[in-house]
Amino acid sequence: MKPNVSLSNQSRREFLRALSAGAAAIAVAGPSEKCLAAATMAPADPKTLVGSNIYGWGQYAQRENRKLDAGEVISALRDTGYDYLEAVMNLAQPEENTRFAEQLKGKGLQPVSLYVNARLHEAEKRQEVVAKILAAAKVCQQAGFKVISCNAEPIGREKTEDELKTQVEGFRELGEGLNALGMRLAVHQHLPEMANNAREFHYVFDHTKPDVVGWCYDVHWVWKGGIQPLAALKEYGERVATWHIRQSRKGVWEEILDEGDIDYTAVANFAREHKLPRRFSVELALEQGTKVTRSVVENHKLSREFIRRVFEA
Repeated sequence: MKPNVSLSNQSRREFLRALSAGAAAIAVAGPSEKCLAAATMAPADPKTLVGSNIYGWGQYAQRENRKLDAGEVISALRDTGYDYLEAVMNLAQPEENTRFAEQLKGKGLQPVSLYVNARLHEAEKRQEVVAKILAAAKVCQQAGFKVISCNAEPIGREKTEDELKTQVEGFRELGEGLNALGMRLAVHQHLPEMANNAREFHYVFDHTKPDVVGWCYDVHWVWKGGIQPLAALKEYGERVATWHIRQSRKGVWEEILDEGDIDYTAVANFAREHKLPRRFSVELALEQGTKVTRSVVENHKLSREFIRRVFEA
């Protein structure tokens, strides 16, 4: 797959759509005490799993003007000590998610989580969107996947109160449907949800139940949106189902996980103390200003060592 949009002007969402199509072809080929208490009492996840999100791998492939080869990515992750690859959920061809799971297992990795965008704020289309995701999720569950990381699509402006109410209802329906399948919904955020003092971010969580609507905690996006990592965990830590981990220095994404703007030692200590689920997805995304000095494989190897050292994972 060779995306036809440059890295500098292509949105993550557009890029992930391109990755989704390409990966399918390859496969064929202020803290609340209540929240803190709930997080503390949450049962420990029996397994610690460390994975990687496919987004950064696609960026490196594009940067080097080569096709993204999911098989090569999976092999590299296996060889550098990872447990899984998080790719984009294939809604158009649900059976391709099974093929992807088989590809993972064939190289010693596990099917753990998949990423999907959802347009849930439109009342006339919400149920159709939810039904389509749940139909694909049933196939994914049978293939062994446990978590669906879902980002509500932005619309270029803040959503109205009615649109947010509709979106919340969509998340509720999706979360209940995934629970019935023995899976977990993990809502993910980018910067649009963090606008206006994180209005959408808070609205979704303040109007849903933690056991229905979980959280894919992308620590850096939430930090970039103005909320400190520990403050977010103290308020919503009980919802964490999976993590996206990235680092920056002076606000610019680093090529590896290391010391930087975010104090991951404090984040890791909180996760251990409150026995939060331990599905850590390393996401080495690139942006303008990111200095790349090593290969994508070497950067993932060094980042795996950081996760092992800091998160004891």
